Amino acid sequence: MTTTDDSNRVHGWHRHPGVRSDGQLTLGERAADHMRNSMGSWLFVFAALLFLAAWMGFNRNAGFDKYPFILLNLVLSCLAALQGAILLIAAKRSDQIASELAQHDYETDSKAERLVERLADRLDQMTAEQQELRRQVAELTDALRAGAQLGDAPA
Repeated sequence: MTTTDDSNRVHGWHRHPGVRSDGQLTLGERAADHMRNSMGSWLFVFAALLFLAAWMGFNRNAGFDKYPFILLNLVLSCLAALQGAILLIAAKRSDQIASELAQHDYETDSKAERLVERLADRLDQMTAEQQELRRQVAELTDALRAGAQLGDAPA
């Protein structure tokens, strides 16, 4: 039984010939991909919930940020502002990937169309050649029959 790489299965475009990846990407593009993949995951959601619960539990009655958790509120507001920008950057990167895939698909389709046209032309040529060969075979058959009939005729 063969196993497949889960990251390749989930993000198969990483190895797509029409999309730049790994060393071809800028630092910002790699960061956008990483942020999109990590911030858009259940692991991130559960880690954030765990962090919030731990913060509130530690600072409930004592600690440096007592209830109403003003510092936590500030941190979450800043995180939301940054996360909005990060999500826009990730969306831009996703659009770029979709554009590169579409361009590759268009180029592939254009090549396939030219190939099909060449094959259709060749098939038309072969059909014409076959019809010519059939005509020649029919002429030869008629000539043989005519020759055979002359040989059968009484002298």
